Amino acid sequence: MAEIHPTALVDKQAELDPGVSVGPYAVVTGRVRIGSGTVIGPHALLEGPCEIGSDNKIGAFVHLGGAPQHLQYRGEETRVRIGDQNQLREFVTVHRGTALGRGETVIGNNNFIMVGCHIAHDCVLGGAITMANYVQLAGHVQVFDHAVFGGLAAAHQHCRIGRGVMVGGMSGLEMDAPPFSMVVGARARYVGLNRVGLKRMGMAEEKISAIKKAYRILLGSKLLLKDALLKAEAELGPIPEVSEILEFFRTSQRGVIRK
Repeated sequence: MAEIHPTALVDKQAELDPGVSVGPYAVVTGRVRIGSGTVIGPHALLEGPCEIGSDNKIGAFVHLGGAPQHLQYRGEETRVRIGDQNQLREFVTVHRGTALGRGETVIGNNNFIMVGCHIAHDCVLGGAITMANYVQLAGHVQVFDHAVFGGLAAAHQHCRIGRGVMVGGMSGLEMDAPPFSMVVGARARYVGLNRVGLKRMGMAEEKISAIKKAYRILLGSKLLLKDALLKAEAELGPIPEVSEILEFFRTSQRGVIRK
């Protein structure tokens, strides 16, 4: 059965799997579901509806499932959904979705979210993401697998951060950050490939070379974007990582950082 500290408050509606640990003065209220092996730190506040998977480490003073900071939120039932083997360190906040958005805020598996990060309503995070201290994601942001954020970085509403992106510390994202890139600056700009990240992901050198060629066409030529996309597709062929980049550009709603 779950191990609940005597000073913790756990709602009768909550469902805790065997092996869950709830620390001193933590509060679990409403329909919260917690998977086995998850550790809830002292003074944490978990509000339902909220689903948390297995083997997560939830730090002190973390707040999960709070109401979205949205002027049109009227108390609709929305939720937070978190996967397995995540670390959410002290003072992290994750707000529920909105009825106008997805209706849920989602965090995948194996993410490391450090002190003071904020994940707003309707965000969707993949897996193996690292967010250093005090990263701030506004509503509806999407972060793909293996992205890395330096401390104090921030993303505007509806931005997308592609797979394997490195966002420099104190950078501000107002447009989409394309896959496998490094973006840096108060108004973030493309500064090159995230080669260290690509190698850590185990990507072969020939694929890294193809990605580099794709960006040389997309960002280095004077072609219109639609023509550059066609040129990259024709010259590089059906390489999955290149196709991922081209699709990312084609589906962008906010525009993609190109310089």
